Amino acid sequence: MYDIGNIYSAKSVPDAISALQADPTALVIAGGTDVLIKIREGKYAGRNLVSIHELRQELEGVSLSSDGDVEIGPLTTFRGCTYSEVIRATVPVLGQAADTAGGPQLRAAGTLGGNLCNGITSADTASTQMALGAILRVQGPGGVREIPIDEWYQGVGKVALGPAELLVKIIIPKSHYEGWTGHYIKYAMRNAMDIATLGVSCLVKLSPDKQTVSDLRLAFGVAGPVPFRCTQAEQDMAGLSVAEAARQIGPAARKEVNPRDSWRASRAFRLQLAQELSQRAFLEAARKGGAAL
Repeated sequence: MYDIGNIYSAKSVPDAISALQADPTALVIAGGTDVLIKIREGKYAGRNLVSIHELRQELEGVSLSSDGDVEIGPLTTFRGCTYSEVIRATVPVLGQAADTAGGPQLRAAGTLGGNLCNGITSADTASTQMALGAILRVQGPGGVREIPIDEWYQGVGKVALGPAELLVKIIIPKSHYEGWTGHYIKYAMRNAMDIATLGVSCLVKLSPDKQTVSDLRLAFGVAGPVPFRCTQAEQDMAGLSVAEAARQIGPAARKEVNPRDSWRASRAFRLQLAQELSQRAFLEAARKGGAAL
């Protein structure tokens, strides 16, 4: 049973914002794969909902802007992301990450916007969007503003959305993906329908001869209270040969991650995963970029 107060189906983005202004305690619901679970568990019992599910014409789909930026509507489902021709041509690593979320039913209903707005560290696409340096466009009573994803997460379950604001666009600038290749690895206790024990996304830009790491981005989920990038490891790998970076990236990542003990896995196990999986993700990203391994 779901203890829901009232559901209002918004007719447009401004209409949704007005509804949220009228009821500051109301929750936004899109795919419902996260909100409905929390209602059933009693956390949000009795709360009113503002549904944006019918705003797909405004908020769904993937396109390229005139300057080559990838623009993703927050109502784009995981499945829609994975099978988008634009995603496959520009940021296939994001489609790969989206394809690891839950099972087929969840991927057909859950949205990329919801995956960011729930603010959880285990969100399957969050670490890849962090590595890609996504820009999050939000709209609210005060107008439109853009938030770099590294300023998005404010704490466990908390994001930088203000009162009555909606996420209306996810933007991946062309400069953040052109010339880069990436790989995402999700470690979970089961292959499907499970929350990540640890997730790592690695993007690499190689030198023209494919022998050296020109630049690197390394982002984790479930290795700290929020998704984050290992900025020191990134700096340390730049300029190294691919072979040397492969040797150093694991220990470097291990120094920066800060996982916790939980019933899913111990801190010690997650530390070992961070070391091992960062190397594996790097090697596969480099291979995709043309490195001879």
